[in-house]
Amino acid sequence: MRRFILSLLGVAALGIAAIAILPSLISSDWVRAELGRQLSAATGSSIAFNGPVNLSAFPYLAVVAEDVTLSAEAEGITAEFAEVSGSVALSSLWSDRLHIKQIALDRPVIVLEEKAADEAASTADRGNETDSGDPLPALVAFLERSAIESVSITSGTFIRRSAEDPEEVVSDVELTLSAPDVDDAFSLSASARVGERSYETSFTISTLRSLLERQPADVTLTAEADPAPAPGLTNFEASGQVTLNANGSYQIRGGEVEAGEQAFSLNALFVPGERARFLVDLEADRLDLTPFMDVAPKTSQTEAPAADTAKPANLQFLAGFDADMSINAAALTLGEISASDVSFSAALKDGELAAELGHLEIDAGSLAANVATDVTADEPAFRGRLASKGLDIAKLSALAGQTVPLSGALTIDAGFAFRGLDGEAIRKTVDLAGTIGLRDAAYTLPGIADETMREVKAKKITARIESLAKPLRVAGRLQWRNKPVDVDLQIPAVDTILAGNLSAEGIPLKLQVKMPDANLSLDGKAALAGTYAGKLGFSTADLSAFLAGLGQSGAESIGPLAFNGHVDAGATGVSFQEASISVNSVEGAGSGSVEFTTPLKIMTALNFDELDLAQLAGAQSPALQAKAATGAEPADVPLDLSALRSIDATIKVNAKKLGYGKVFAGPVATSLVVSDGVASLTLPEAPFYGGHVVASLRADSSQSEPSIALKTSISGASAAPLLTDMAGFKHLEGSLKAEFDVTGAGRTSGALAKSLQGNANVGFSDGAIRGIDIANVYNNLVSLMTSGFKQDESKATTFTELGASFAIEGGVARTEDLKLVGPLIRMTGNGAADLAQSTLNFRLEPRLVASLKGQGAEISTDGIGVPVVVEGSFAAPRIYPDLSDLLKNPDAALAKLKDFGLPIDKLPIGDLLNEDGAGAAVKDLLGGTLDKALQGKVFKQEEQQLSIEEIIGGDPAPKPDEAAVEIPTNEEAAKADAPTEQPANGTEVPSEEADGPMEVFFKQLLR
Repeated sequence: MRRFILSLLGVAALGIAAIAILPSLISSDWVRAELGRQLSAATGSSIAFNGPVNLSAFPYLAVVAEDVTLSAEAEGITAEFAEVSGSVALSSLWSDRLHIKQIALDRPVIVLEEKAADEAASTADRGNETDSGDPLPALVAFLERSAIESVSITSGTFIRRSAEDPEEVVSDVELTLSAPDVDDAFSLSASARVGERSYETSFTISTLRSLLERQPADVTLTAEADPAPAPGLTNFEASGQVTLNANGSYQIRGGEVEAGEQAFSLNALFVPGERARFLVDLEADRLDLTPFMDVAPKTSQTEAPAADTAKPANLQFLAGFDADMSINAAALTLGEISASDVSFSAALKDGELAAELGHLEIDAGSLAANVATDVTADEPAFRGRLASKGLDIAKLSALAGQTVPLSGALTIDAGFAFRGLDGEAIRKTVDLAGTIGLRDAAYTLPGIADETMREVKAKKITARIESLAKPLRVAGRLQWRNKPVDVDLQIPAVDTILAGNLSAEGIPLKLQVKMPDANLSLDGKAALAGTYAGKLGFSTADLSAFLAGLGQSGAESIGPLAFNGHVDAGATGVSFQEASISVNSVEGAGSGSVEFTTPLKIMTALNFDELDLAQLAGAQSPALQAKAATGAEPADVPLDLSALRSIDATIKVNAKKLGYGKVFAGPVATSLVVSDGVASLTLPEAPFYGGHVVASLRADSSQSEPSIALKTSISGASAAPLLTDMAGFKHLEGSLKAEFDVTGAGRTSGALAKSLQGNANVGFSDGAIRGIDIANVYNNLVSLMTSGFKQDESKATTFTELGASFAIEGGVARTEDLKLVGPLIRMTGNGAADLAQSTLNFRLEPRLVASLKGQGAEISTDGIGVPVVVEGSFAAPRIYPDLSDLLKNPDAALAKLKDFGLPIDKLPIGDLLNEDGAGAAVKDLLGGTLDKALQGKVFKQEEQQLSIEEIIGGDPAPKPDEAAVEIPTNEEAAKADAPTEQPANGTEVPSEEADGPMEVFFKQLLR
């Protein structure tokens, strides 16, 4: 390029000289050839005049040549000029000073061909032998012998070509240069277009002679670009005094620079040469970078968009020189962030640019950074490091145009790398590796009103980044409600750091939270606004204890809780799919949704292998078990169904087994519907203990007292396992058919149980009563009276039909029409079942067939009076014969014994029972004498069984440690009619004492 400039100067000089001699020549062809030869020889380039050449001598010596070409192969330069014109003053003919009035280049097209690296190096070596690289001395030497009023270029085009790169074109070049005298001002102004951007620049030097004499000369430089190459850089102005040093360098002192709206003081040094070098120091009292962060002006919509193949912006214009620059600012402002004591330096050497932000003091701490790149690359790659001891998070988020519920200080120690100069290229290629930490941080959980609940604190927590292509991982311990919380968080670093709008778009994340009493896991996408979509897992061993630790209550019935599924949560509701749910170890799966309305709207469809409503309701929750173990849980607990008024729900249930406690039916498909405070559950016909069941349950909380209504119909169910599972009652077998219609209301469970009312019809077929064989009781009545009764689960009273209807009132189910029909026995009876206390009290009156082998008509047993009593708890009832009526009518008893086929004719029982002799003695014995004997007798029972005294009298035998109580004679009849106490179950153990009076009597009777 230096040779090209010298060539232009030579062309101008020789052209003027030619003007003086060419008019004397005759041939115009010879003129063109000779002019081309002379200029080519003088400039070392090939110059040809291909068009007309016009000469004139008045008022100035002038030449106008059309279609001129220039070729400088050594420089790789070719040029075509549509017209070249020049003129000199006539005084130049007799003066030794050349006065150029004008040189004009019209529509030049100048092409610069990039050479291969080895060829360019060879050319450079040759140039170094004789060239310093500084054209200014040659220009000054030329101007000492000449004056140039104007050199101009109109509508010029510069083209740069390279085998590796696309063609670069600078068009619409307009240039004007003026150097009238070495003692006058030197000025240069130019404009051009590069792509879609237009540039204008001007440069002036007050006097060139001052430079030659190494004296300061005033210099000014201005530049403008439209659109701006970067925000805030629409214009650039510099001024100062330049001095030529003895070593050939140029030094600027006391300069001023304005870039955009920023002003700097400037001190610089320029060292010319084959590789020029710049040293620049800039200082500013206040530097506001906010204008540089504004969006660059958009091009007009009428302008054609740039081609997709356009070469990206690069820094190759910096490749031709070396530089050292430093910038110092007492104060810096960037949006709402202010900094002080800013120190920045940059060094450019052999195409390598290294910049360092040595210090940047910010409110929360300081920031330091460094970066390096190769400016010769087509798309420069930048590598550096960023470090900060503390940056205020709120102000940083404001800078990014975000508002985040996070406060504290951000610490950084990370390396970074990116490629390109525009924002889009940087976002696509940026990478980061290092650590990012939070210090004294607090995060506000969205959507939580309780201040103590919504704040999460971290004294110090550090995140490590391997690469922006890999997840950023944060692991550490937080504090929430003064409890430790271990957190392991993974989020895509590139989305977190570079995302344009985290509030709306959200970021993918993986989160593991471990607390002392619960675990939480997330694997999805969350936004700062409080939305989340993805997998969610939550588990706690005791939900009631977990909520109590959070200052909440209302889940005392729920112990273990676990949820795993896909969740879509937002401000208005939450939905879940493919979820598994476990409440009190009742496991289900399905999907559903919850809308945050008033009342809460719930829609779910859940599948269960086994749905135990008792377990689901918390019968086995740790909280209730703990209270029961300490006796703190009362039997009568509050019954609160008010939560039903706050929800509208439709819960579809599919269960292989559905039941309460140990009682199950299934498979079942049903729905629980809650509306206006009323919950309804309908159980369609479902398999049930070998039969079927149909049921409906209604729970109403709309009134002042909660109430329930239950209707159930059972057919063909196996009674033994059903009653065992339902109440622990193991004494009844058969096929069950039953109908229940029960309602109740109360504010406590006890009040509800005592308020139950309704009716029930129960029937059993082809079954048995376990624990007693009533027919065998009569077959062995004498033995029974001598040795006592023992409840034996291996014995049973079989029947073909057993049924009763019950009226339920006040929690007690009563019947007067109990009826049993069997092959050996018929029974009627009455009694009651206390549903609130879970106790039984029934009295059955047997009627035997004529033959104990099952043949013959029924025989009433009223004369003997041996009813069967069933009393006690559901789980452990006592079933025994009551022989107290035997003594009321001995004659009838004798007749009945004979009807039963007993061999009383061979026994002296008649004498024993008549008025005379032994009969009187028996009567005495059976009357008061027995009572007297009992008063002085204590019977020891190691096991629970009924003695003969209990069977006859209906009263339990005295305990071994208790004295017998004397019964007055006038109370005997009342005592015989009084209800018997409940004997305990047990096995027979012979008395360790001598036989009592009754034992002696019956042994004599049977001898």
